[in-house]
Amino acid sequence: MNKRENDDILIGKIKYTNCWPMFHHFKPDALSQKASLVTEVPSLLNRRMLEGSLDISPVSSFAFGYGAEQFVLLPELSVSSNGPVNSILLFSRKPPEQIRNGVIALTNTSATSVNLLKIIMEKAYGGSPTYWDSEPDLDLMMANSDAALLIGDNAISASWHNREFIVTDLGEVWKRWTGYGMTFAVWAVQKSFAENRPELLAEVSRAFHDSKRRSLSDLSSLVEEACREIGGTRDYWRHYFNNLCYDFTEQMQNGLALYFSYAYEMGLLKHKVHIHVWNENMLTRVKE
Repeated sequence: MNKRENDDILIGKIKYTNCWPMFHHFKPDALSQKASLVTEVPSLLNRRMLEGSLDISPVSSFAFGYGAEQFVLLPELSVSSNGPVNSILLFSRKPPEQIRNGVIALTNTSATSVNLLKIIMEKAYGGSPTYWDSEPDLDLMMANSDAALLIGDNAISASWHNREFIVTDLGEVWKRWTGYGMTFAVWAVQKSFAENRPELLAEVSRAFHDSKRRSLSDLSSLVEEACREIGGTRDYWRHYFNNLCYDFTEQMQNGLALYFSYAYEMGLLKHKVHIHVWNENMLTRVKE
């Protein structure tokens, strides 16, 4: 059900730094219709997209899979990695394959990484751990657990201060195991919005792509902002942004399709997922 109080375009924005390039030069006020940004952690944006109270938003890949029939995806926009992602991290006292039947604390801020971990623990390591959900506090999570999963800026900060735990990058494990990159977030659009307002959607899509292009062509302002807000060094953040993949290539789509296939096989998703990517050819067809 669409729970809206007015006709403004509502666009979600993930708080984490991994989405900054798409938003750094994205100006809602420059759009031809009034738009507002709703800045939240992935889990809350996921929920709002699924309930229909946002028009467009980056969402966790798993949330897209859950509600795929009500969404289309914007082309060439994602948060992906073709190896280490540096912000989806499992902290443990032993290597993960040695605790495949242990107790793992899960962050409560994103379903994609949680289910990626479950797929890896069961399919790659042949395990069956016990899981519990927690606020993203590493000390609290590890007090009674064999491992803890953190994502985003919480994972980055914890990795800087870690002196005790083995750190396993789930993007690196996925790439080594499957040969594919892993897509953690995609840009979802309510299918009804895409059908009813295609010209406006084309405008929003171009604005996101322009922000991505400008951000990646000169990372200096992003790097300075990350140092100021989160800490760390310029070299760290320059490597971090350069290492991530912000496109949504066929190879990345194939890796995501494999992720959805495993999720369906394990009962994490109740239906098979078809990935529908919007493009401006749809706008041409509407005009005809």
